[in-house]
Amino acid sequence: MSAQASEFDSKSFLRRVTQSPGVYRMYDSEREIIYVGKARNLKNRLSSYFRTQQLNRKTRALVAQIASIEVTVTLSEADALILENNLIKAHRPRYNVLMRDDKSYPYILLSEHRHPRLAFHRGPKRHKGSYFGPFPSGGAVRHSLKLLQKVFAVRQCEDSYYANRSRPCLQYQLKRCSGPCVAGLVSDDDYLKQVEHTQLFLQGKHQQLIEQLMSAMEQASMALEFERAAQIRDQIQSLRTIQEQQGVSGETEEIDVFATAYEHGLCCIQVLSIRNGQLLGSRSYFPKIPAETEHDEILESFIMQYYLSHNSERHVPAIVVTELPSDRNSIIAEALATVTERSIQLRQGQRGEAKKYLELAKTNANTTLANKLADRTTAEQRFSQLQQLLELEKPIHRMECFDISHTQGDQTVASCVVFNGQGPANGEYRRYNIKGITAGDDYAAMAQVLTRRFKKLDDPSKVPDLLIVDGGKGQLGKAQEVLEQVSWPNGCEAPLLIGIKKGDKRKAQFDSLLLSETWETIAVDATEPAMHLVQHIRDEAHRFAISGHRQQRGKVKRTSTLEQIPGVGDRRRQALLKNFGGLQGIKAASVDTLSKVPGISKSLAQQIYDHFHPE
Repeated sequence: MSAQASEFDSKSFLRRVTQSPGVYRMYDSEREIIYVGKARNLKNRLSSYFRTQQLNRKTRALVAQIASIEVTVTLSEADALILENNLIKAHRPRYNVLMRDDKSYPYILLSEHRHPRLAFHRGPKRHKGSYFGPFPSGGAVRHSLKLLQKVFAVRQCEDSYYANRSRPCLQYQLKRCSGPCVAGLVSDDDYLKQVEHTQLFLQGKHQQLIEQLMSAMEQASMALEFERAAQIRDQIQSLRTIQEQQGVSGETEEIDVFATAYEHGLCCIQVLSIRNGQLLGSRSYFPKIPAETEHDEILESFIMQYYLSHNSERHVPAIVVTELPSDRNSIIAEALATVTERSIQLRQGQRGEAKKYLELAKTNANTTLANKLADRTTAEQRFSQLQQLLELEKPIHRMECFDISHTQGDQTVASCVVFNGQGPANGEYRRYNIKGITAGDDYAAMAQVLTRRFKKLDDPSKVPDLLIVDGGKGQLGKAQEVLEQVSWPNGCEAPLLIGIKKGDKRKAQFDSLLLSETWETIAVDATEPAMHLVQHIRDEAHRFAISGHRQQRGKVKRTSTLEQIPGVGDRRRQALLKNFGGLQGIKAASVDTLSKVPGISKSLAQQIYDHFHPE
């Protein structure tokens, strides 16, 4: 991003940030990562950096350097912690050193004693043994150690305490330790078996562990050791419960995941790298693509270039997860296997952990693409190119688009969507409920919404430079008639009015622009950013109109016909429905019968009857 730090638009950025957990990376104007952080709620955490108060001097210094921010969504805060730690190790951002405390992340240590010990560890890894982590906090490590005590009977006591025991402690009585400190309570082989199970659990190899325990349970049952079999059964149940609660973890040691998002001429390909059940990182790519290129072709070409280009030294993992159909996956797998001289699996991501990872990659691709589309620099470039395309002397600062939505003429709703130099101005979107027109008359609906929009216009800043109508000559002609009657504020000119003509088979790549003044049709290449901008605002107007129409339609369905009768409120409506069992019974009742309902007078009964029996 070439924008200077002083130009970073935090308000525009924060409007688009998700509230999901994840990791954020802050860049300076040289595209150097200056800070990496994690958050349970990305929107709330990032918003805190741009408050005018309560910022310390170091934070203000960091904020002053920000030129852009990128986010990666994760499934949980714990996953965000792991990814954050990996990114800090890889990039060593200068503000992470200054702004974080000097404590390292905590780990679980499995020592290399005769009877290995599980312990909390923080700091340099000087002790011999296996380290598992990092964990989000010390509390998370202690919680995990308590959990391990209940599932595996591996000791957690200090070495000095262990060496001086003559009889087992309370943990043994609670069945949270097998008591290796006292001779005869557990054999070395049995104890080391529990240690092996603990290692498999901490490595994320849950399925392998469960299979081993299932085998051990069957052997114990066949040997008539039913108490031991029951203990193993409880272990398996506990492990399955834990497995269901975990986020990004799995059996496969190496996975790369590819997902795409495509909108308004831009394509984002998101790549996730999972190693040893941990999300090590993600990266977004925006390849240049020709018009009308199939999405499968885009992803297939990208994967081949990603791994096999001459400048690439990327390791190809054992498993690659994609959105591609199985036949295309098999072709790519064969090509990668030929080059790497080993078996490579390409999976579709339809079930299990592959599906989970693909959904996460898809979420990140959609989020990144939405941010890219709304990016200030991108929006300014598109506005500039649209100005050149329409041969306007002045820059376009504000553009508005109108659309109509209804179902066979019922509950007609019009939308007005506003874009400014920074992209969509969501706060200025408006909906209009259209009434008093012939059902299905889109021309009359367009005339009404434009009349209401510009009837009382006294703020020059609200006058659009460009006004877009989703439709052809008919809609455009009606819109032009209305605009000719508008009294524009002093110093303001009428906006340029254009329509969007649907292309062949109503495909976006064949859309064209129609000028109201000359009725000239401008055919624009579907790959042009200016056309992407016009289609973007058109799609927004369409989406906003449809959502408003659906709300109105749902409201009508929830509204009782009785509520339309003057004098029939909630209590009387309920009394009528209770007495007659439903609307059909009320319709069939006579005036005298209606008047016998408590709260219904003779005159009100007549009104109800007349409502259902008009002459």
